[in-house]
Amino acid sequence: MSFINDRFMIGNDVGVQLYLDVAKSQPVIDYHCHLNAKDIYENKPFKDITELWLAGDHYKWRAMRANGIPENKITGTASAEEKFQAWAETVESCFGNPLYHWTHLELHQYFAFEGTLNSKNWREVMNHCNKLLQQDDFKPRALITRSNVEVICTTDSPLDSLEYHRLLQDSDFTTRVLPTFRPDEIFEPQPEVFAAFISKLSQFAGNKISTIDDFNQAIAQRIDWFHEAGCRISDHGPLEIGYQPADERTVAAIFLKKQRGEKLNAEEQAQFDSAMFLMLAGQYKQRGWAMQIHFGAIRNNNTAMRNALGINMGFDSINDQNHLARHLNGLLDAMSQQNALPKTIIYNLNARDNDVVASAIANFQSGESGIKSPIQFGSGWWFNDTRRGMENQLNTLADQGLLMNFIGMLTDSRSFVSYPRHDYFRRIVCNLVGSWVEKGEIPNDPEILTRMIKNICHDNAEAYFGF
Repeated sequence: MSFINDRFMIGNDVGVQLYLDVAKSQPVIDYHCHLNAKDIYENKPFKDITELWLAGDHYKWRAMRANGIPENKITGTASAEEKFQAWAETVESCFGNPLYHWTHLELHQYFAFEGTLNSKNWREVMNHCNKLLQQDDFKPRALITRSNVEVICTTDSPLDSLEYHRLLQDSDFTTRVLPTFRPDEIFEPQPEVFAAFISKLSQFAGNKISTIDDFNQAIAQRIDWFHEAGCRISDHGPLEIGYQPADERTVAAIFLKKQRGEKLNAEEQAQFDSAMFLMLAGQYKQRGWAMQIHFGAIRNNNTAMRNALGINMGFDSINDQNHLARHLNGLLDAMSQQNALPKTIIYNLNARDNDVVASAIANFQSGESGIKSPIQFGSGWWFNDTRRGMENQLNTLADQGLLMNFIGMLTDSRSFVSYPRHDYFRRIVCNLVGSWVEKGEIPNDPEILTRMIKNICHDNAEAYFGF
C-alpha cells in the first residue's frame, strides 16, 4: 500500500468516511498566502523541482541546517542536483516532523509518486519530477487549478499598484486572485522607513501629508483602491498585541514627531500603534472587510546570518508576551466601543496562549452582522501547522467557542504546491471528529457531521469573507 492512502493520518472508520465522502472533494479558499500575483499572471514554467520545491521555503531550509547541510547547498550557489540531494538526505531525518508528511503528500498529489523520497532514490525522483515539470499541467495556473482552488488572497503592501491582480481579473483564469491589505509600514518603528512610506503615500494621494488627518485620509484612499480590486481582507503581523489608549491631540503630536524622523519612546510607539489599529479597524468595518492579526513571531534572530543572507531566511522563532489577556481584551473593547470592530481573525504563534486568545474572542461575539462567529480564533500557522499544533487549536476552539463555525485552514505559503496542507488539515479534522464519535462523546449523526466538516473545509470561509 502507498504511504499516502485514504487512511493516512486518520485512525478511525468514521473519520475515514468523513474524509472520503465530504472533506476530500471540497474546493480550497486560500484566504492567506504569500504567492505573487505577477508569478501567477506570467505563468512561467519551473526550471526544475529544486526551483519549485526549495527556493524560498524556509521550513525546509531550517531542517537542512539542522541536518548539517552547508549553507551553499541551501540558499547558496550549489547546483540544483546538489540541493535536491541534500534535501532528500534530510527527509530521512524528518520522521515526526510535518515536513515528512507534506513532502510525500506533494509528491503523491502532483507527481503521482507513491514511494518515499530518500538518499538512495533522490536522482530517480528528481528525474521523474523534472520530466513532468516540462508539461503545461505544471505551470503555476495549472497547479492552482489542479488543486481545486477557488480563491487566493495574496499579501500586499498598501503602495502596491495591484496591476497583476487586475490583469488576472481580465484573463481567462477561473481562480480568483485577490489582494490583501498588509500595512506593516504604518507600524514601522524605524523613522527613516516610515518617512519613506509617507513620501510614497503622498505621491499616491496627490497631496502632501502634513497632519494625522491627511495621513488617515490617504490611507482610506488606498483601502478604497484595494476594495475596487476585490480585496476583502487585511492582515497585520505585530510582534505583540498591545493596547495603550491616547487622546486625539496626543496621537496627532506623536504623528508629527514620527513624521519629522524622530524616534518614538516605547509608550509613544504603543499609543501610536493602538491609534492606528483603531483607525484601520474602523475603515475595514465600513467596507465589510475581515481583519487578520498574526502575532507572536520574533524575526531574523541570527544577526550573522541576517548580515550574510538578508531577512526572511528562516531564522525566526516564537515570541512570548506578558499581559496578553489585558492588551487583547483592551484592543477589542476599544474597537467595539467606537463601533469599529470588524470581522476579526486572531492568530497566536505561541500555543501557550491558545486559551487566553480563545476566551478573549468569546467576549466580543455578536450576531448583529448576520455572520456566525465574526471574531475567529485563527488556525494553527507557521510553527503550529503541525498535527499537534492543529489539534491543540481545534480542541481549544471547541472548548471555548463553536468549532462548527470555524473558517478553516490556510497555506501561509509561497509555494504553488503547498495546497496539500489543506488536505493534511482536513484529515486531522476528520480524525478528531471521528474519534469523538467512536468514543461516544458526540452522536454519529451523518447530517450534522457532514455539515460540520463541509463548513470547516469550505462553506464557512465562503460565507465569512463574502468574496
